[in-house]
Amino acid sequence: MASSARTDGDTWTITTSVGFTALLVAAARAVETERPDALAQDPYARVFLEAAGDPRAVALADAGDGEGNPMAATRHLGVRTRFFDDFVRDAVAAGTRQIVILAAGLDSRAYRLDLPAGTVVYELDQPEVLAFKEETLDAHRARPAAGLRHVPIDLRDDWPTALRSTGFDGAAPTAWLVEGLLPYLPAAAQALLFERIVELSAPGSRVAVEGQLGPLDLDRFRAITEKYSQEGNPLGDFDVTSLFVADEDRDDPVDFLTAQGWTVERAGNPVELGHSYGVQDTVPADAALMADTIGYFTAALPAR
Repeated sequence: MASSARTDGDTWTITTSVGFTALLVAAARAVETERPDALAQDPYARVFLEAAGDPRAVALADAGDGEGNPMAATRHLGVRTRFFDDFVRDAVAAGTRQIVILAAGLDSRAYRLDLPAGTVVYELDQPEVLAFKEETLDAHRARPAAGLRHVPIDLRDDWPTALRSTGFDGAAPTAWLVEGLLPYLPAAAQALLFERIVELSAPGSRVAVEGQLGPLDLDRFRAITEKYSQEGNPLGDFDVTSLFVADEDRDDPVDFLTAQGWTVERAGNPVELGHSYGVQDTVPADAALMADTIGYFTAALPAR
């Protein structure tokens, strides 16, 4: 399988390395949007695919449900999108007007969600990824529903300083999104990420996280990938596992946030979360065991 092995300080565009995974998530959101029982609506997902012009991402979107092929299955990403959409809606309903999306990729929540006046969304990601998104949406005359500020930076660098320089208010409650990010970070970078979130959060802040429940089992993931690599896999020889950083022990962010005084609420793994939305077949049978290693949770820092 083709490898895109990571290196220290590596960068990417929307069609290479970690950036390409954002395009695949957009493909999954396109599939979800076109479902009759869609859990989320993203009218810009197809727009991104057309602008990028990568045939693999288009093939993934066109594969729909993938007929049981885990390499073409996308429903779990529809479930994930709904979870984070609901988190943002709940946050603004509670009065939060500052949202930070870490590793934003092709996230379009600033455009597609109904956000109250005065809301500001900060999107952090690699410069070329954010530039592609901005150029694509501008070309389609899309306008954000809220204030939108891009922070072009690698999350392995000093992103808190960059965030503050764009107007982030450390005295205001913040809603943080950590979606589809942690497997790509080394253990030390993950620990530092949550330390920084805590340091930057005023009372009343909250965070939503897609996290790993124990070590990431790359052998299991690769076995499934190999099994289906010749059975209509729209991604061809793209090996997403080469982008993961999974050979290190990681601190549990739930334990860390709890120790810092945050109140944690677990939402379950992708299958359990899907059931809460009325979805019975979140992932194909072959991938069900892998789903057990992924967990969603929210945490809130009590207001004073």
